[in-house]
Amino acid sequence: MRARAPASAANLGPGFDALALALSLYVEVEVRPAPALRVSASGEGADLPRDARHLAVRVASAVAGTDALEISVASEIPVGRGLGSSAALAVAAAAAAGAPDPLVWGARVDGHPENAAASTLGGLVAAAEIGGGPVARRLALDPDLRAVLVVPDRPLPTAEARAALPATVPHADAGFNLGRLALLVAGLADAGALVAEAGDDRLHQDARSRLFPEAPGLLAGLREAGALTSCWSGAGPSLMGLARSAAAEDLGKVAAGLLERSGVPGRVLVLAPDTAGVVVEP
Repeated sequence: MRARAPASAANLGPGFDALALALSLYVEVEVRPAPALRVSASGEGADLPRDARHLAVRVASAVAGTDALEISVASEIPVGRGLGSSAALAVAAAAAAGAPDPLVWGARVDGHPENAAASTLGGLVAAAEIGGGPVARRLALDPDLRAVLVVPDRPLPTAEARAALPATVPHADAGFNLGRLALLVAGLADAGALVAEAGDDRLHQDARSRLFPEAPGLLAGLREAGALTSCWSGAGPSLMGLARSAAAEDLGKVAAGLLERSGVPGRVLVLAPDTAGVVVEP
């Protein structure tokens, strides 16, 4: 079978480990029975080892109960950039291998379920681990919203980004995030209600900025240029500004200029949300 799963932007500022948005950037995995393991890969991540260590192999062989498989991977999702590449790959590989619930496999790989939930369900999702497994629900999303992604060339491994976080947070910071999260969910459902401050966060973005010192200036620049709000995408280093569809391309041009002036090599992607989630074909 063949399965396609979308990238995702998680956290979205205050929604740490709970909120994610599926994006129209994809990984496709095809799994077929074979006399022995054969792996091919193209696009993003094509330089990763093409053997039993490959994430798609680990997931597909666990689902199928055998590694006598031919597995091909074609990906548009940059690796290590905070766009949910691992979760999307795990979801696609599990679905292509016949898993009835690929979300479980994606959440298992990531250790938290929001990226995998977005890749599985599409759209805007809320997710949590409940009773030892992932539970996810789609939320209302204004169809006119677009994501303008600033994607640096340098990766930021999730483990390194996680290690930068404090072990505890003050109650005031937790309350700050909860209020912004409520405003963000309301604004994502109706872009007319979205306030720029809804993307603010005190749980992870400031702590991670020492790993990407240019991030605060870029986020502020996106808002000054007209982004409805801006935030880190997942664990970074990608950053995201949200805009209405009519303004997205212009914001993308400004974002490219901001990136160039900051001295950070990278690219800008203007993407619509994906609303289909994982799609499986025989």
